[in-house]
Amino acid sequence: MRGSKIMRKPYSTTQIAVLLTFAVTAFAMALPAGAARIKDIAVVQGVRGNQLVGYGLVVGLAGTGDSQQVGFTPQSVGAMLNRLGLNVPANTLRLKNVAAVMVTADLPAFVKTGSMIDVTVSSIGDAASLQGGTLLQTPLQAANGQTYAVAQGSISVGGFTAGSGGGGGSVRSNHVTAGRMPNGAYVERDVPTTLANNATLAITLGQPDFTTAVRVADVINDNLPTGVTNARAIDAATVQVAFQPSTDPIGIVANIEDLEVDPDVCAKIVINERTGTVVLGGDVSVSACAIAQGNLTVRIDDDTSVSQPAAVSGGSTVVVPKSKVTVTQTERHLIGINDSPTIARVVRALNALGVTPRDLISILQTMKQAGALHADLEIE
Repeated sequence: MRGSKIMRKPYSTTQIAVLLTFAVTAFAMALPAGAARIKDIAVVQGVRGNQLVGYGLVVGLAGTGDSQQVGFTPQSVGAMLNRLGLNVPANTLRLKNVAAVMVTADLPAFVKTGSMIDVTVSSIGDAASLQGGTLLQTPLQAANGQTYAVAQGSISVGGFTAGSGGGGGSVRSNHVTAGRMPNGAYVERDVPTTLANNATLAITLGQPDFTTAVRVADVINDNLPTGVTNARAIDAATVQVAFQPSTDPIGIVANIEDLEVDPDVCAKIVINERTGTVVLGGDVSVSACAIAQGNLTVRIDDDTSVSQPAAVSGGSTVVVPKSKVTVTQTERHLIGINDSPTIARVVRALNALGVTPRDLISILQTMKQAGALHADLEIE
């Protein structure tokens, strides 16, 4: 026998048990019984960062820059030299040590002029590596077109490339056409941030939920910080906090952030079909139903034989390939599942089927269509 091909390899019982046990453990802390600080599940409206972007040039590369096919790189170098007082036509430039890049950064809230922020530098041409390069002064703009920071400095790519890309061999580790610059940009403009408006604060939940919003308002009303008059839920994501005009809103926010609340969670199952991962939320339940699940395995064995012609027949010896196909289907009986109001019972019921993770995905989808699964099914 020369070889065999298995079109499907069943998972072992141990692997199935590990997967389902992980599902229970992963969501054990997400049950409604656990309290969380308001600062961990919500933010104050108006406190947000801003994204910055800029176009720049990286110089000093060891022959790993953009090739001549990238036309905008010599144009950018020519424009830069013209600003420095050198009149050099772009079509005469033959560059190997320069790469055109996009520079991105996040501008945090409350950042002040003169502060330094991290930036990311990414090649947009065909440069082989940014290793050892230096980013020239690059203005970073927000969506409104205004410049809020300026980046310049050496790039750390977190990898390396060695060898020749031509006739010799080469070695590369990690991604070398993008890198980071810790504290690589100076902030040039403050971003105005408005916490309070007409003596009110707005708290926005990270995961909108009517029950959680009401609970947050109730917790604030039960523990009124100094100067706060009342709190009420505006919608599933917003809680409005009213306070006396003479009160400092910063102190109010600091007191509210440490209050604890029990966030409510909806029943949800997240399925990643690419990796075969299934995660069940703590409130998942099923109605009584019966499930029959089959497991089909197709095995193809390749073999070869030699055909030898008779003596003085004038024939020739040939190799004749042979394939043997075997189809095996494991019989399954209908398995009844009772009402299961808890995640533990759901896991035990599904585990009794002895299914693989891939089959588990199909079963959950079918149970949802049949109305026996009471949870949101999110497929990634």
